[in-house]
Amino acid sequence: LRELGVQRGDRVVAYMPNIPETIVAVLAATSLGAIWSSCSPDFGSRSVLDRFIQIEPKVLIAVDGYTYNGRAYDRRSVVAELQASLPTLEKTILVTHIAENNEGLSNTILWNDVLADTIAPSELTFEQLPFDHPLWVLYSSGTTGLPKPIVHGHGGVLLEHAKSTAFHNDLKASDRFFWYSSTGWMMWNYIIGSLLSGCTIIL
Repeated sequence: LRELGVQRGDRVVAYMPNIPETIVAVLAATSLGAIWSSCSPDFGSRSVLDRFIQIEPKVLIAVDGYTYNGRAYDRRSVVAELQASLPTLEKTILVTHIAENNEGLSNTILWNDVLADTIAPSELTFEQLPFDHPLWVLYSSGTTGLPKPIVHGHGGVLLEHAKSTAFHNDLKASDRFFWYSSTGWMMWNYIIGSLLSGCTIIL
């Protein structure tokens, strides 16, 4: 993401399922001080745009499709619609989950190509940020009007998730944690927070 010009305060959004690549992406974005937001690929384009247009993303990380109950659902046409409707979007990274190309998509690079071109640092580094620096944006359901963006700060999420996973769930480094969730629900963010306990998450 740094090579794509993502900086502190930029919004990075995802149209991704609950898979390992999404966890990699959220950790990469937040390590730079970028602000994360995600929607599940079973959302239609209007539901996603109602959320993402409000926060003016710079980079979109998207999947070409997903599988459910043994059937594949191609979402490239939705991704193309998102690209056309988000004026601040500069680049899309596409995870090929059901196909092997980015046909029909503009200004798009493949996830595997990004990884191939990235020189892995010997040690991960994270931006040192103020306590209230925005970490991610979640949304209300949108039952009355547009979904309302709700900003969560680094310090608050760190404290709330650390105490919840340690005291409420009693998670330890030897545990495995699973919560059936999509990236469009706040419980997916809670799954990320459980990493604070050192546990292994199941996606």
